[in-house]
Amino acid sequence: MAAADRPEICEETNFEEARAILCMVDPAAYEIRLAYRDGEGRPHGSVERAVAALAAAGRTPVLAMNAGMYHSDITPVGLYVEAGAELSALATGGGFGNFFLKPNGVFFVGEDGSAGVMETEAYQRAGLAPAFATQSGPMLVIDGAIHPRFLPDGTTRYIRNGIGVRADGTVVLAITRDPVSLGSFGRLFRDVANCPNALFFDGAVSSLAWGVRMEIESGEPAGPVVAVFGKPPR
Repeated sequence: MAAADRPEICEETNFEEARAILCMVDPAAYEIRLAYRDGEGRPHGSVERAVAALAAAGRTPVLAMNAGMYHSDITPVGLYVEAGAELSALATGGGFGNFFLKPNGVFFVGEDGSAGVMETEAYQRAGLAPAFATQSGPMLVIDGAIHPRFLPDGTTRYIRNGIGVRADGTVVLAITRDPVSLGSFGRLFRDVANCPNALFFDGAVSSLAWGVRMEIESGEPAGPVVAVFGKPPR
């Protein structure tokens, strides 16, 4: 895609020999929402179908990407809150796979539009009642430190996506164009995006839409989707 077609809040970068896209979202200027199901309660099942449904309803997003892991029936793994309704409960137990590579965490958006990323146990203690929330794992960056169980540069590499929040409240969505390790992806958030806390969304199934056009398409299903919308001028 030509640079002129890229949303102005997004930029291309190269980090540790991999290409990546970083999108910086100011909650004062943009609205961040999560979308999972259509008006009849059926999962969208892909980023492409989610943005098409949003556009058909009169709200075309600036960008959207998958926002958390899902079971075989496309239901969310762990906490999922949409428009204040909890559709899936917080998961605090153990299990197999990246989601359970603890500490895992939660991305959430408050009623006032501000957003955060918190480690799961801290989120549970905080007793928040967000407008939107999605749980995933592992955490990539925790209070400025890379996840303690990551190898500096593991051999498992995928196209990956995730989300972080800067100290000033700016939300950073990132996706790589090239396969990277979890360690490298964590350093992208810490060292380039300047996010003291960041959460992994997924790998191998990561997809990105700019408007309704798929810029990165994995061809795999998607459960929860995070979408960014411009706010009307005041």
